[in-house]
Amino acid sequence: MTSDVIGTEQSAGAHRVPVSYTLNGEAVSCEVEARTLLVHHLREDRRLTGTHVGCDTSQCGACAVHVDGRAVKSCTVLAVQVDGCEVTTIEGVHGDDPKDLHPVQSALQGKHGLQCGFCTPGFVMTALDILDTDELLTDEKVRQGLIGNICRCTGYQNIVDALVELSADRQESGE
Repeated sequence: MTSDVIGTEQSAGAHRVPVSYTLNGEAVSCEVEARTLLVHHLREDRRLTGTHVGCDTSQCGACAVHVDGRAVKSCTVLAVQVDGCEVTTIEGVHGDDPKDLHPVQSALQGKHGLQCGFCTPGFVMTALDILDTDELLTDEKVRQGLIGNICRCTGYQNIVDALVELSADRQESGE
């Protein structure tokens, strides 16, 4: 049997499953193939291309999104698993006005932590998760929190500096 025949048989018999969830504040109801990864569903079906496919092995973090308020690597989650959940992608992250940057995005921009930008959406989504604490973040705590994200442009120190400074600013303002 050739791989072309196998691929055709798998596609022809693909099992589709209904899924309903909230995506960036909007209700979504659709059908997805049971084997579709969330990252591919977001990029291909929902056309939200800010979530990047960087490695397909869950090592780089470029595909990070939030599911029910927690950062997850969307290449490790099946789309059917978000049924009933709230999903937020980088397209759903902004300041008080949707035209404004979120404070995390502004902090990264201010400290030149953006570099080429490929990994930035994943870093932003992970940063939101690690900043969701009352504790003051140190370099070590930020680095530990970002351990699952890879920046190939070596912008780590600027990213760490931005998040430590943002954490300190939040502590001072009582946020």
